Amino acid sequence: MLKVAIYDDEFIVIEGLRKMVDWSKYGMEVVGTAKDGNSALELFYTERPDIIFTDIRMPGIDGLELVSKILKEAPETKCIVFSGFNEFEYVKKALKLGVLDYMQKPITIPMIEEALQKIVFQIKKDKEVTELRSRWDENRQELLEKATLELMLGNKEIEAKWRECFGEGEAGQIIGTTVIAYSGKSFPIDNNDDYKVVPVWNGSTHLLVFFHLKEKLELFSNQLIIWTEHEEVTIGSGQTYERLTDLTKSYREALHALRYGRFLDSKGWTRFEDVGTNDKIPENLSAQEEAVLFYMRTGDKEGLLDQLTKYIQWIDLKKLNPDIIESELLKLVYLGFEVVKETGEDIKQLGYYPQKEIRELTTKDEMTEWLFRQMEMMIDLINGSKKTNKHKAVEKAKKYIESHYNQDITLQEVAMVVDMNPNYFSLLFKEEIGLTYIKYLTKYRMEQAKIMLKEGRKISDVSEEVGYLTYRHFSEVFKKYTGMAPKQYKIQNG
Repeated sequence: MLKVAIYDDEFIVIEGLRKMVDWSKYGMEVVGTAKDGNSALELFYTERPDIIFTDIRMPGIDGLELVSKILKEAPETKCIVFSGFNEFEYVKKALKLGVLDYMQKPITIPMIEEALQKIVFQIKKDKEVTELRSRWDENRQELLEKATLELMLGNKEIEAKWRECFGEGEAGQIIGTTVIAYSGKSFPIDNNDDYKVVPVWNGSTHLLVFFHLKEKLELFSNQLIIWTEHEEVTIGSGQTYERLTDLTKSYREALHALRYGRFLDSKGWTRFEDVGTNDKIPENLSAQEEAVLFYMRTGDKEGLLDQLTKYIQWIDLKKLNPDIIESELLKLVYLGFEVVKETGEDIKQLGYYPQKEIRELTTKDEMTEWLFRQMEMMIDLINGSKKTNKHKAVEKAKKYIESHYNQDITLQEVAMVVDMNPNYFSLLFKEEIGLTYIKYLTKYRMEQAKIMLKEGRKISDVSEEVGYLTYRHFSEVFKKYTGMAPKQYKIQNG
């Protein structure tokens, strides 16, 4: 039922309208009446009526001032004003305010019923407009998500359509883009003045594309920290790029980070910078090729052999001629070389020349068997290298972290200290310690922070001493680690 309020300083008018009009016929009910402007305004805030009938001249706030306040607060409210004076200025001012109708006293039942019919028609019209606008917004959002996915996949021709859906004004304000890939519950992140976020589904993975509108990325980082603190979610983030055309890079990096994040830990935020990459491996690998390298790096021989079977099936579907098949298999072997080199081993130094071997093979089955042998040999080398180098390298890394934890040290920096590829080092570190590099660094920093807080040090000083650029970031991480804010911890343990 639509709520109706009647405001008039004449009792007979109020009672007449209340009792003589069949409000239910129009799907309405009278929820209250008032004899002066102040009471009328109070009733509005209490009941929030959909329709208001009000006299212009009332004690306290007059009817036109009352309507002005109400429509400013709730512009969708339908207002009908009446007066015992036929003054053009009243009519003009009332219409200017946006009232639906103006009636001159004495008011008759036919006049009221005509006004009610007008109200019902207007409400129906407004509802249709709202539904049309809602459908347009939904369609526009759907188009925006599809266009954003196309941009991430490298379709440059879609940019004009994407800008139209995103909004030309906001598109011109974008200073950077970051892609987030995640698994888990739906994201609790909304648009704000700092960024606009577009959710995307690529058919297998949920993605969030952040379009940054301001230079500072603190709010963006804090939102992701809060998300992982309160939700069972695994997040992989690509790097932030200034150019829209580099969105595809951030996209691939986010998927890369998510895959390794799942392997390294069951939940939390893994940055592309945290797992590293190999500059000698091309960026535009197929999903099948990337999966093969993933299983090699993680030392999962069973997973590798299964993925190689899928890779051969993928090659078969492409219906390539023998020369191209030979080239594709040789490419995968050389990619495997680069993964082996991440461990410090170099197969080429052993006088191994796969390009000569594969040219001596004549059938696809022979090439397939050869590929399996090469990849098995390489993963055995990787796993053997892990057993030899793991403890020594990780102990050296721990000592470096513990002496530089108050600085902004990156995974790449620590990997360089132990002379390893960052990607390989991150996997080795997790395997030996049981924690990812970033989680070990965070744990060490928090333990040092606890000691300093117990000593009575200022929280802002402790934040800087343990390597955090902002107090807010430190406070959120500390609370997640200890279960209480730094101030509370200091009071209880000081």
